[in-house]
Amino acid sequence: MKLVAVTQRVDVAGAVNERRDGLDQRWAPLLRRCGLLAVPMPNDVGVAETLWRSLPFAGLVLTGGNTPVAYGGNAPERDATEETLIAAALAAGLPVFGVCRGMQVLQHRFGVTLAPVEGHVTAAMGITRAGAPASVNSYHTFGARESVPDLDVWAVAPDGVIKAVRHRSLPVLAIMWHPERCPVPDDADLALIRAHFGTAP
Repeated sequence: MKLVAVTQRVDVAGAVNERRDGLDQRWAPLLRRCGLLAVPMPNDVGVAETLWRSLPFAGLVLTGGNTPVAYGGNAPERDATEETLIAAALAAGLPVFGVCRGMQVLQHRFGVTLAPVEGHVTAAMGITRAGAPASVNSYHTFGARESVPDLDVWAVAPDGVIKAVRHRSLPVLAIMWHPERCPVPDDADLALIRAHFGTAP
């Protein structure tokens, strides 16, 4: 079982004046089915860096939640932590997998400009995935209809909003849907994650 660093969302509990890190409980069993043991990373750059250096991570998962600060989000500590972890993973040649916000962060990092999109918050949306029709969930309000040369587009919604990208030369893969939210994990998503992290049976 390979260890994989998993980023967390920031939730603000105003009544008790707390900023809390949180992770959907469905992530751990999903990743376990893919041969990966999830290690949640706190949104603290120093602690995250220390954990990254201390454990034999095989890659990084950037999860959903929180709009990036560049687009009006309110979790700068998460932005800073994820940028640090992305840089560390890529410097080590390790795979990075982004989901929803994670894809937005990666698009922004590689020069894609995001904009508000409508109609992309739904439990089921028909898209074209790797040239074939597919149905996925969708829970985002920012996206892009154009990419950059380094990022290949391999899934797109009917309105042209990009739903998945893959870097041409780096081990970077990202999707806009949430595989962890499917009541039954999608076989195609499981195969995708296993292939990306080298845990395919």
